Parts: sequence; C-alpha cells; structure tokens
Amino acid sequence: MDGDPKTEPRPRGLGGPALFTGVLALVFAFVPFVGEFVAVPAAVLAIVLGLIGWDRAEKGLTDDGARALTGGVLGLVAALVVLFVYLATMGPS
Repeated sequence: MDGDPKTEPRPRGLGGPALFTGVLALVFAFVPFVGEFVAVPAAVLAIVLGLIGWDRAEKGLTDDGARALTGGVLGLVAALVVLFVYLATMGPS
C-alpha cells in the first residue's frame, strides 16, 4: 500500500498564491491611482500563477486547479477594471 499514488494526497500547487494575488489585484483595481501601480503587477502575477497552477493540476501533479484558475480569472478581471478605471479617470482631454 505504501507508495500508491491513488491513496497519497497530492501536494498543493500554485492555486493559493494565484487566488491571493488575484483577490489583492481586484481589491486595489478600484482605487484610481494606486490601482495602476499595485493592481497591474498583481494581476499579471495572478494570471501567470493561475495558468501555471492550472496546467500542473491538469497534469495531475497538484490538486488545486480550481483555485489556480479562479485566481487567474480574478487577475484578468482586475486588469480589465484597472483599464476601465484608467480610461474613466483620464477621459478625453
């Protein structure tokens, strides 16, 4: 029984960090000036971690693919919010 891959729990992957940075990016995305400097790098990091974590989960190496995918999607949403807030605050000059 020892060494059976079906009974051993798979390690956590990048889902936790992706989800954390995705939430962080989304929170800061609604702050007009700070969002450009905090949310954009956090959103990019969340997207990258989410894609890597989801890929590893699809290969069966980790068990947190849903959290990784959620973090990546939150990062993408945060990036779009920053873009819309930037366009709304800069407006036509």
